[in-house]
Amino acid sequence: MARQDRLMRLMAALRRLPAPVTAARLAAETEISRRQLYRDIATLRAGGALIDGAAGLGYSLTEDPVLPPQSFSRIEIEALMLGLSSLDHLGDTRLSRAGRDAMARIIATLPDRQARQAMHTVMRVWRPTETRPEVAIDMELLLRSCWEEQSLQICYRDLSGNRTAREIWPLGLSYSPESVLLLALCQLRQDYRVFHAARIEAVQPGGTTFRPQRVALLRDYVAQAKAQGQTG
Repeated sequence: MARQDRLMRLMAALRRLPAPVTAARLAAETEISRRQLYRDIATLRAGGALIDGAAGLGYSLTEDPVLPPQSFSRIEIEALMLGLSSLDHLGDTRLSRAGRDAMARIIATLPDRQARQAMHTVMRVWRPTETRPEVAIDMELLLRSCWEEQSLQICYRDLSGNRTAREIWPLGLSYSPESVLLLALCQLRQDYRVFHAARIEAVQPGGTTFRPQRVALLRDYVAQAKAQGQTG
């Protein structure tokens, strides 16, 4: 793991976990050894982070030099927490953890009164228990390919059980209670297609870049969808 990524994960854990946090818990959260953890805490302290505590006592982040002070109204705090809590219903643990880390960073910048409000919000997201088809492929690869505008080679199984190998240009992901959908420009069909992530049986980098076309392609897709809706 890159040094900067490791330090960011450590700061996120210090913001998110109830203080004081033991060295063992921090090491487990950041997936490093305790020896490396102690070195990283020393690095953060040298960079200006005020971290109280020591080995055997636990650690508390009491001043974060990275985050400027922020202020939100009560309803804005409720909206933020409601939106982030909805991530838990998408079935993607990576997204849920990212949301918790982001919220911890926001709370760390709030005045004490607003921080307490964020910890005791009254709005909740409720959805009935759902059975979402399991996604077996690497979702991070899909995300990274969308961000970096890199093609993918996939093996896809349609509703009839037929399998085809395709090269696609991934444009974006959509989450619903029932499925995760990937919008892409299919090079086999030379047209837009929506793929169910659970039916993608294999995926690997395609080796082709389509930068900087993703935004233009998304606009074109939306325009086509609107035109079809108006004429249908």
